[in-house]
Amino acid sequence: MKWTELSIYTTNEAIEPISNILHEAGASGVVIEDQQDLFTERDDEFGEIYELNPEDYPEEGVRLKAYLPVNSFLGETVSEIKQAINNLLLYNIDIGLNKITLSEVNEEDWATAWKKYYKPVKISERITITPTWEDYQPVSSDELIIELDPGMAFGTGTHPTTVLSIQALERLIKAEDVVLDVGCGSGVLSIASILLGAEKVYAYDLDDVAVQSTKLNVKVNKVSDYVTVKQNNLLDHITIQPNIIVANILAEIILRFERDAYRLLQPGGMFITSGIIQAKRQQVESGLEAAGFEIMEVNQMEDWISIIAKKPEESR
Repeated sequence: MKWTELSIYTTNEAIEPISNILHEAGASGVVIEDQQDLFTERDDEFGEIYELNPEDYPEEGVRLKAYLPVNSFLGETVSEIKQAINNLLLYNIDIGLNKITLSEVNEEDWATAWKKYYKPVKISERITITPTWEDYQPVSSDELIIELDPGMAFGTGTHPTTVLSIQALERLIKAEDVVLDVGCGSGVLSIASILLGAEKVYAYDLDDVAVQSTKLNVKVNKVSDYVTVKQNNLLDHITIQPNIIVANILAEIILRFERDAYRLLQPGGMFITSGIIQAKRQQVESGLEAAGFEIMEVNQMEDWISIIAKKPEESR
């Protein structure tokens, strides 16, 4: 079979929504090549090893690569992808150059082309994320391993927004906590929550591809008994009262359900939000405070912001 490599030149802000668009279009894996990665000074406190080849990165901005089968519907699929990306402008998302190129690759090249980008990465004090094909052995007795298949998931779980979310969960989760994962994507935050001691996780996503990815990954990581996965629009019609709500999605989406999050959380509960670019930080903070939350922490990794907000013990 022949495959087409679709390269999209865009911005850091557009990585998450364009990745979702590509997965919805049937892409098998999405590669993120961010030129800024070559110049980022990285803290190696968790033992990460970075081996970056400048030849793999664009001269500026971000390049996303996805692989689509060559068939009679390819032209229509590419047109739909272009239109969906252009529609991001309606949400004030900067899509940058938005240059799209196509090239043909052989089956054997496609099968290995994107795997070279994915290696085990220790992203917090206790959690290491590894692709399913790597034979990774823990280096300490308290290390927690999450296995992900990027061919089915929304990335590898090592994007700064995901790392910030997991580091917050690691600090906040207590035994017997109930967690809502809103916009679950690959399910990595749901899996992490159970491994860190939560009693139950409810994972929701409007995208059926994400729902199936989460179901697959919770099964691979043997936590299916503790994670309920459902297709749902944010927190619509949800009545569960959790201790923690985590949402690693765009700022614009967070501001659509912050009042629902406040309503559902138990007094003293925490709302972890990520996926926020620096320019949207104040907007999200103001929305959370207007809903009744107290801002407890604001954390940053590269250009991304994570906010931890608390519902007061005596909520209004």
